[in-house]
Amino acid sequence: MPDTALQMSGEVREALEQRRPVVALESTIIAHGLPRPRNLRVAEELEEVVRTTGAVPATIAVLDGRAHVGLDKAQLERVANDDSVRKLGHRDLAPALAAGASGATTVSATAFLAARAGLRVFATGGLGGVHREWTETQDESADLGLLARTRITVVCAGVKSILDVPATLQRLETLGVGVLGYGTDHFPGFYLSSSGRPVDWTARTPGEVAAVMRAQDALGGEAALLVANPVPEAEQLDPKLHDRVLTEALAECGKRGITGQGVTPFLLDYLARETGGASLEANLAAVRGNVRLAARVAAAWTRA
Repeated sequence: MPDTALQMSGEVREALEQRRPVVALESTIIAHGLPRPRNLRVAEELEEVVRTTGAVPATIAVLDGRAHVGLDKAQLERVANDDSVRKLGHRDLAPALAAGASGATTVSATAFLAARAGLRVFATGGLGGVHREWTETQDESADLGLLARTRITVVCAGVKSILDVPATLQRLETLGVGVLGYGTDHFPGFYLSSSGRPVDWTARTPGEVAAVMRAQDALGGEAALLVANPVPEAEQLDPKLHDRVLTEALAECGKRGITGQGVTPFLLDYLARETGGASLEANLAAVRGNVRLAARVAAAWTRA
């Protein structure tokens, strides 16, 4: 990507040159995932979590046709408050850059730009995946295909529980994307500590994750590594409430004939509303934990 299209902040560039830990952060949660003014407070909080753990935050977004890896205070405020900021997956990056547009990056776009900038660790909430009723809709998140060909370590709380988790795990296996449970033998359930599905491999320290990353490099593979970090049980959404409301949400979605890209925002909004905001709090608890762990993994990686 030409330098005119990719702009690294001075702080991020210096950290990379000095081999200090850097953590990539997505911007969609700021622009489209939270209400104002809480979105900006959370964005600043997550960056501070990275800093207090000894790493440098690199929030990623596209502004006026340039991809930014690391935002200053004014840019972060713009992403949080500008209604014209679009939602960009990795397939949208080229049109956005050519049009001089501005947009917040999803998991796929953030991972792509972070890897192009030389970052190795990325923290997010939950990944996209295979949607329910895939056999009819063929609806699968672009996250999976992008991660299959992008060398980056993604610390996440699994995939969104509104998706088909078993099918997503199978798809990750088919694509060759590595999955580590962090301190757990089961794949997390995003809002829940466990999806009930086992993982084949478990890491229990940031150093163990970094060792897997080094082994990836030695083997020369191209796919991402997912570090599946469960939200603490004390901060998860009540499992019974989750299951009941999700069942209702899926039924309502079908009744209204909502399909395609409209399904995920409808289900997430329904869950937030009908759980009295508890699903959003569980989501944020997961993100905070993932950001904290990602900073520790990045530190272990730079010490290698």
